[in-house]
Amino acid sequence: MHIIRIDAAFNRYEELLALILNAFSYMDGRIDPPSSAHVLTIEGLKQKASAEIGLIALDGAALAGCIFCKPEIDCLYVGKLAVAEGYRGKGVGRLLLAGAEDTARNRNLSALRLQTRIELTENHRTFAAWGFVETGRTAHPGFTRPTTIEMRKTL
Repeated sequence: MHIIRIDAAFNRYEELLALILNAFSYMDGRIDPPSSAHVLTIEGLKQKASAEIGLIALDGAALAGCIFCKPEIDCLYVGKLAVAEGYRGKGVGRLLLAGAEDTARNRNLSALRLQTRIELTENHRTFAAWGFVETGRTAHPGFTRPTTIEMRKTL
């Protein structure tokens, strides 16, 4: 298993989009508002990969997972962490997160930041086990209750 950055030669966007949609499908009917993964398109994913730092996990030629990273003033924001069904529970998420940590350090950023939905308590536990702590709660536009937990990991 190795982690590589999505670059201009990457041409597997259809497969990457399917991986993300499949990985996020368990949220359907559990979170409100629905996941932003539902509005991703192949073209939108290409734009995301050029505007952000996309990392993929490869097992030979098999696409095992992905994460997208966006540098901010004092941290690296990580999102769209997705692991292919056959690779879940095998450390792929940790490897992708380690790639994000290396990316942050290479940019002299001292923390990772992410957001997870209020309803996804299993994600809260996983991210806490990976060293993230809750730093706040926010609401999506039009909601009067918190919909998202913000978490941060100091490197």
